[in-house]
Amino acid sequence: MQARINWAFAEVCDRATSVEELHAAFMREIRELGFTHAACASHVDPLRPPAEAVMMVDYPLPWLQRFSDQNYAKRDPVYWRARRQTLPFQWSDRVFRAGLAADQVRILNEAAEAGLVDGITIPIHAPDALPASCSLVIGPDGVDPLNAQKATWYGVYAHECARRLRLAGIPAKPVLSPRERECVQLLGQGKDDGDMAVILGLSEHTVHNIVRRAMHKYGVASRVQAFVRALKDGQIRLEDV
Repeated sequence: MQARINWAFAEVCDRATSVEELHAAFMREIRELGFTHAACASHVDPLRPPAEAVMMVDYPLPWLQRFSDQNYAKRDPVYWRARRQTLPFQWSDRVFRAGLAADQVRILNEAAEAGLVDGITIPIHAPDALPASCSLVIGPDGVDPLNAQKATWYGVYAHECARRLRLAGIPAKPVLSPRERECVQLLGQGKDDGDMAVILGLSEHTVHNIVRRAMHKYGVASRVQAFVRALKDGQIRLEDV
């Protein structure tokens, strides 16, 4: 029965065409297993996540606002522990709490005041993904251990499906040719077409066209914008400029 339920949920995830659809299905399953809230998410600011982040969270909005305003993502004890181990852990576990700093204990206490009293966190370590975890809040009546096992499986699978959907919606980064990178790097040094032509042994016309191609790939209107985008994408390094 457990395997059949797991694969049924996997099929729901695989058919989802948006993170919003997947989010709704995941939260529905989690509720049926007896959990009151869940956060299957990357370890980032929940209200200002980067484009590649997974963010399936139904924590109370006032808590999310406080978490964001206080920049708790940097010191959140659940994030901190999840990045350092692979096995699930419970927030009320004395071993977990014993290793926390005073400010991290305060974060847990504030979360409890917001209704997130105790929970189980499943660390998620996926290749080429932001650090993440799936935290499931336990209600006052507790949760069946078998349901906790199912929820672990659900969380990991839902995160991977959400990550793929999220990445599919992000336009691929343009790739500059070696010549384009050279020219954009020289732009960062304040060189004009004439300077670059002498340095690279090319005609000014050729250099101009190379720079225009780089600008076109980024869809920008100025050379400065092309340089900034290439720097941000990691195609050139500040120390090389």
